[in-house]
Amino acid sequence: MNRKVSFLVVFLVYCSIGYSQKVKYKDLVLLLNSKQYEVAEPHLKRYLKSDDDTPHAFLFMGIVFQEKSMANDLLKHTPILLSNSDSALLFFDKAYNTITERELKKHDEYYEEMYSRRDPRTGDFGVKFSDVRLDLETRVKNIKERKEKAKELKKHFVESERQYLATVEQFKIIQSKFTSQSSFFLKSDEALVQQLTKLAQTYDSALMAFGNYRTALKAIQKPNYNQQFNPQEITDFRKEGTSPADFFTDDLRIWDYKRWAKSSLETIENVINPLRERLIAYDISLNKLDLKLKRDSVSIVSDLDHLEDGLLYAQLSKYDPNPLPLSIFEMKKADLRYKSSVVAHKPFKDTSNLMLKLSFLNEELKYVDRLDSLAKKLLERDIAVEGENYQHFITKSYGNQAVLNSLVKTTQDFANREKLKKELDWESTMQTTKWAIDEKDSIPLFFEQSRDLKFKPLLILENKYTIGLQYSDSTATGYLYSITPSRRPDVKATFEVDKTSFTKRNLPILKCVSTTDALQQVFFSLIYAESKVQERFPVTITKVYRSDGLAWSVNLQLDFMPTELIYNADTAELSIKISTMGENKIIVIDKNGKQIQ
Repeated sequence: MNRKVSFLVVFLVYCSIGYSQKVKYKDLVLLLNSKQYEVAEPHLKRYLKSDDDTPHAFLFMGIVFQEKSMANDLLKHTPILLSNSDSALLFFDKAYNTITERELKKHDEYYEEMYSRRDPRTGDFGVKFSDVRLDLETRVKNIKERKEKAKELKKHFVESERQYLATVEQFKIIQSKFTSQSSFFLKSDEALVQQLTKLAQTYDSALMAFGNYRTALKAIQKPNYNQQFNPQEITDFRKEGTSPADFFTDDLRIWDYKRWAKSSLETIENVINPLRERLIAYDISLNKLDLKLKRDSVSIVSDLDHLEDGLLYAQLSKYDPNPLPLSIFEMKKADLRYKSSVVAHKPFKDTSNLMLKLSFLNEELKYVDRLDSLAKKLLERDIAVEGENYQHFITKSYGNQAVLNSLVKTTQDFANREKLKKELDWESTMQTTKWAIDEKDSIPLFFEQSRDLKFKPLLILENKYTIGLQYSDSTATGYLYSITPSRRPDVKATFEVDKTSFTKRNLPILKCVSTTDALQQVFFSLIYAESKVQERFPVTITKVYRSDGLAWSVNLQLDFMPTELIYNADTAELSIKISTMGENKIIVIDKNGKQIQ
């Protein structure tokens, strides 16, 4: 029968069955032989309800369920597949027990389509009983095998998915405990190590179960599945690792939890734990230097410099841009540097060298100011929260956070007291450096014309000498004092000046120029008024020796205002440069104060 005729026959049979009150089995056979199982199934079931003694119907009912089980999805519809397989086995068992040679002879037309073949001896076509029984036995065997394979496949599939989901949940628990990758490593402890180890083990179990699933899958013909694990690396701990995996797709993308866990464990073991031990060792080293400083009263700055560990700072900063332990170390080092500077300066405590004392105070203030700043910044930080990242360090080094808090507060109070004390000492010393002390006289080393002072400086060369006028009532006397570190002059001289021109009321217009020899053994000064007296500028020139004091003092009248003094050590002559009409002229004074030209 060609395809068009076959289709027409099946269609007519289907229509007759559909409109018929009672199913005619011979009509059903046409549908079944043409493998229209889906169409034939409900009618075949209805037929069997009214006639449950038809071996051929049992055979085809078994085939219908077998075909349905073959069409069922191995993973998504496993219970239905097993149910259909059991139903097929049931009907095949009935068929096996009821199909006899007599049945085949009586209804051979029902079996011809499936079992008719040529007899090699006679050349005739026919149905053999042995062929039917062999077919039934083969079908039963195949169904049983497929059923067991399907159960085994689904078992391993479910186990691999269950183990993987368990891994996901374990990862989520770990992830939920930490706000960042840094806190994950810095807060790591033995409990986390155990969790990571378990995570890797569970992941291995998922891989093993999936391997068993793949083995079971290969034993099934045309399973319609070919899943392959495609592990994805977790690069961002906070954003990755929780998206679901579709175990039914062939490109099965899963998160590589074992790789992440193993990498994390290696970092904890090889980086974080050694870092913790180095932090503790570094803190111990600082404490030892503190004990040495207190015991021996010696500066430990050189020891402190040798203790610097840039690698420790660099490694820890990878996990925390502002690590609490490093801030503590910086505070403790600043404390040691300040105390070392105080100890180093102690032998000079009673020095009369004010400038040396001031330089010491500047250095101490620099260190104590840094100490105060670092301690204040630490107090402003939430040590309780930040300390969670460094619990191991705090516990081993300080016992608890309360002790650490007390240390920071005590250090800040100390720094505040020391800073105030040093600032007062500095201010007092600085004020002292503004005066040169000559017995009962205090000579100002600053310009402040508004003050009612006995000494009025006209020239101050820092840390060298000062020249000015001393007034008794309104009468002026010139002076020259060296400026020494102790502010006790080792060169001093007073001299007569032009009393008429250098009165107190003329002070605003009085100026001074000076010069010395290279070794500052001879000092020259020239005091002059910027206004003319009787068409000339009055001046007083002096020469003072460091060893012998005042050599001479002379008053002169110059036609032009002086601008510079030049001393020639070879001739012992003093040249006065004056400026007139844009031209420079020189007046020479010999070693005895006499004008040469």
